[in-house]
Amino acid sequence: MIVSIKDSFKLFGIFIITCCAVTVCNMFLNYYLDIIDIESLINNEYAQIFYDAQIMTCKVVCAVSGGCLLATTVVMLFFYIKHYIDSHGKEIGILKALGYSDFRIARSFSVFGLSVFTGCIAGYLISFALMPSFYELQNEDKILPEFSISFHPALFIILVAVPAIVFACIAVIHSMRKLKQPAVNLLKGITKAKGKNIEIKNKKNFIADMKSSVIRNRKTLVFFICFSSFCFAAMIQMSASMKDLSSEYMGIMIFIIGVTLAFTTLYIAVTTVINSNSKNIAMMRVFGYQTSQCKTAVLDGYRPAAYIGFFIGTAYQFGLLKMMVEIVFADFEGVPEYNFDVKMFLITLAAFIVVYEGIMLIYSSRIKSISVKEVMSE
Repeated sequence: MIVSIKDSFKLFGIFIITCCAVTVCNMFLNYYLDIIDIESLINNEYAQIFYDAQIMTCKVVCAVSGGCLLATTVVMLFFYIKHYIDSHGKEIGILKALGYSDFRIARSFSVFGLSVFTGCIAGYLISFALMPSFYELQNEDKILPEFSISFHPALFIILVAVPAIVFACIAVIHSMRKLKQPAVNLLKGITKAKGKNIEIKNKKNFIADMKSSVIRNRKTLVFFICFSSFCFAAMIQMSASMKDLSSEYMGIMIFIIGVTLAFTTLYIAVTTVINSNSKNIAMMRVFGYQTSQCKTAVLDGYRPAAYIGFFIGTAYQFGLLKMMVEIVFADFEGVPEYNFDVKMFLITLAAFIVVYEGIMLIYSSRIKSISVKEVMSE
């Protein structure tokens, strides 16, 4: 067995993302299924408007958050599979040389579905732990008739069983696609790379070329860093707005989910960049490059993606909340007007700069601690 069950539990990033996705989706979908049963009991126009707004909120939140996190999980799964094949090329190459078919090797990647399953299970259980408070919050003014939390088996199948099976199949299919290369390439660690060979003329050009090479070879990590910044900007600013638009409870929940997603994806991206470039960093240090120059060549190329993600996240949260206030709750009285919070934007931007640049400085010490002897002996 090429991929063990132990390997699947190293995919903690997928666990975190699926956990957050199922937590949010199950709360809103369970609430949606419970309130549609009481529609016939609504007997006034005000309650009907509130009911329609709640239904629309459930649909929008599940579609937007669920869809975004689903796409991120797929990208992360593809990244893990490629990274695993690259780092275990010799073992896989030996099996191919011995006559093992691509499918026989690829089917062991189905165990990656376990990380999805455990994440979904965790999110499902967390959502039920939060539901009593969530239900009370959603109907705190007692506008709708009383109703209780119900268990819907269909949601368990859709949000837990189906994703685990689907992602296991995706892992097998994608790994088969990545394994379609000669065994000798895997044994030698040869990977297909696009791009032009660049002649290095001086030290300054070398650092710039190294920076662009790191980006070209690890394009998926650009997405992760962009997504990390997106979550940080969107969720923190959105959580601050929840005090006026919803409640402090909802704001805290959004804040925790956003920060968790942001730091998880950033950690995966940065550690992968450094680990995959440890030999390059070691050689740069042998030739006299300073730690700051190694950091510039390996990490600084991702900075534009980080800030682009931040501004996209800011625009996303403003557009989503503006739509909720002016479209979903347009006919509902008492909803405050929502405008862009410049003060909160500046505070979040300052916090982001401190956090992101601080993490980059911390990882500079990781670069400094890379042992040339250990890297060369691998």
